Amino acid sequence: MRGVCKRYPGVHALRDASLDVRAGEVHILLGENGAGKSTLMKILSGAVRRDSGEILLNGQPVDIPDPAAARRLGISTIYQELSLVPHLSVAENIFLGKAPAHWPGIIDWKKMRLGAARVLESLGVSIDPGAPVRTLRLAQQQMVEIARALTDAARILVMDEPTSALSEREVAQLFATIARLTASGVAVVYISHRMDEVFRIGQRVTVLRDGCHVATRDIADVSVPELVRLMADREVSDHYPRRAHARGEELLRVEGLGGSGLRDVSLVLHRGEVLGIAGLVGAGRTRLARAIIGADPVERGRIAIRGRTVRVDSPAAAARARIGFLPEDRKQQGLVLGLSLERNVAMSHLGALSRLGVMDRRGERREAVDAITRLSIRTPDSEQRVLNLSGGNQQKVVLAKWLAAQAEILIFDEPTRGIDVAARHDIYVLINAVVAEGAGVIMISSDLPEVIGMSDRVLVMRGGAIQADFSSGDVTDAAVLQAALGMAS
Repeated sequence: MRGVCKRYPGVHALRDASLDVRAGEVHILLGENGAGKSTLMKILSGAVRRDSGEILLNGQPVDIPDPAAARRLGISTIYQELSLVPHLSVAENIFLGKAPAHWPGIIDWKKMRLGAARVLESLGVSIDPGAPVRTLRLAQQQMVEIARALTDAARILVMDEPTSALSEREVAQLFATIARLTASGVAVVYISHRMDEVFRIGQRVTVLRDGCHVATRDIADVSVPELVRLMADREVSDHYPRRAHARGEELLRVEGLGGSGLRDVSLVLHRGEVLGIAGLVGAGRTRLARAIIGADPVERGRIAIRGRTVRVDSPAAAARARIGFLPEDRKQQGLVLGLSLERNVAMSHLGALSRLGVMDRRGERREAVDAITRLSIRTPDSEQRVLNLSGGNQQKVVLAKWLAAQAEILIFDEPTRGIDVAARHDIYVLINAVVAEGAGVIMISSDLPEVIGMSDRVLVMRGGAIQADFSSGDVTDAAVLQAALGMAS
């Protein structure tokens, strides 16, 4: 890809982007959120038309007007945000648009189910091909997305943050699959913000910044600080800038919570504290968060806020109790993509911004402008639709929503999923800031160094229960993993 340019309303997404990929390599594509990585890959996959520039495949110029054309050319893409059809089965999603048929118009259902079972088995996952996708966990849906791409017999496979919702075991299975593909000559373009993955599987790396090509290097010749400097044009030396704060009064107490997959869960959160929750995929971390905010019903137990037992039976009740929730799936559960940035920020506290049912538009805009400045959200203005923002900036809008509502208890479920190194640092600094102002933060994360590096205490969940409780001075990677696996320390 040479000199690729792309404009959106108010945004110059790509200015002069270039990418050179060789057969049989894993080529890492890095850049801050908004650098143009996903846009460049959408152009390669035919989902977006470039304004200018050229694409050469095997040395020959090609035009890629749509995703079907990309597949015919041997280009397959796994997007950061899942693109599955929830009400269809796993097998139907894997073979969507390419279902085997007895004859035109008549699907061979048996062949489709067997084909789905084979590709899932090759990934080392146990998923019923007949199960509706909506019934699967996010990590399982991610594996279905990967399985769908593998059935295309691609020669170029683009993976945009494919491990963001996977457990370590599933990541290892995916990397083994990538190794088999590249050994057969498939080229893999791999977008990730996890630096350990960059050095674990990559051969070469290309860095984009502000829509432009900055550098292409052999992985063996670069270091993490150098890559961060190339991406951000600045040094980010302290990856986990946790700041110890004086622990204040008790903000939240959960006692004996049960039901919805939880088993007698108890915890306490104080002002000025970051409480980390670790565990393997399926351990119950998200179920606990959803139970606390009233999104899922509980059968027993109690929740007390600032010393008083409260009934939190819906997310609206949680918002009234000044509990904010940043979900792991921001697009489905945290934002209304078709609305503007300012409308998304306001939606968590419409009552405070209205009088006799009439919205204070000036107040709404003022809050949004303040959030843009405070969180360094990259957007032309507060009226920009959230749909047009990069993933990292969308994540910041979800955070802005709860900061504007003055939430005192903030539950972050995978707060840096799909966010680059420099933007992660910004999120960590913001967590420190809200904690310094007297809030309490519960941080759920699959990134073990993150949860250890940013938390004052770490709880480890397993099978819907609290398995261990560590203070920041006692916690280690090995101890957390042993507890998550149910092994005696």
